[in-house]
Amino acid sequence: MKYINVHSHSSSEKEAVLEIVNQYPKEFINDENYFSIGIHPWYIDENASEYELQIIEEKLQLEKCLALGECGLDKRRETPLEVQIAVFEAQLLLAEKYRKPIIIHCVAAFQEVIALKQKLKITVPMVIHGFSKNEELAQQLLKQGFYLSFGKYLIKNPELEFVFTNIPNDRFFLETDTIDEGIEQVYALAAKYKKIDVVTLQQIVTRNFNTVFKNGRMD
Repeated sequence: MKYINVHSHSSSEKEAVLEIVNQYPKEFINDENYFSIGIHPWYIDENASEYELQIIEEKLQLEKCLALGECGLDKRRETPLEVQIAVFEAQLLLAEKYRKPIIIHCVAAFQEVIALKQKLKITVPMVIHGFSKNEELAQQLLKQGFYLSFGKYLIKNPELEFVFTNIPNDRFFLETDTIDEGIEQVYALAAKYKKIDVVTLQQIVTRNFNTVFKNGRMD
């Protein structure tokens, strides 16, 4: 049974870990790892966005591409929100076209993300990565069909235990993002919070992975 890491910025190169490595269009590395690709709201270049969207569309058609992202909205960045929304919308439509799940970066813009999902009638799975907010927002997102992925803040913020333990077992993922800790440590803490053993947790995440990331299905 493998550890599944749905969002990482580098490969651990461990045989026991299956990870989705985040890639950027202009810095794409062609290797053997599963990957996601998207325009992060921090790095939007209005002069290059059309070119980057073309690269994303090309890569979405590769078997090793399991998701579009990370992409999304971040109100704490200087890039105007309307520009972020335009780039995000374009990516959402590509994900829908190629039936790829979406890994979402969202800071202080959850209501806008929900509204865009409804407006564009997005039907592919949408995963909020690095979830760190409260129970009320978690439940609102779950009701809207989102999945929640936990990692850095699960380790750094003990108060997130209550939120995580109340997430249904068929609606969460685990990740490392950019933390130094390995995915094994994230699983150990998550299993402790859920009051289950790590193997049972691996089975739960594998089922979720097979449901959402069908191209990388683990039998």
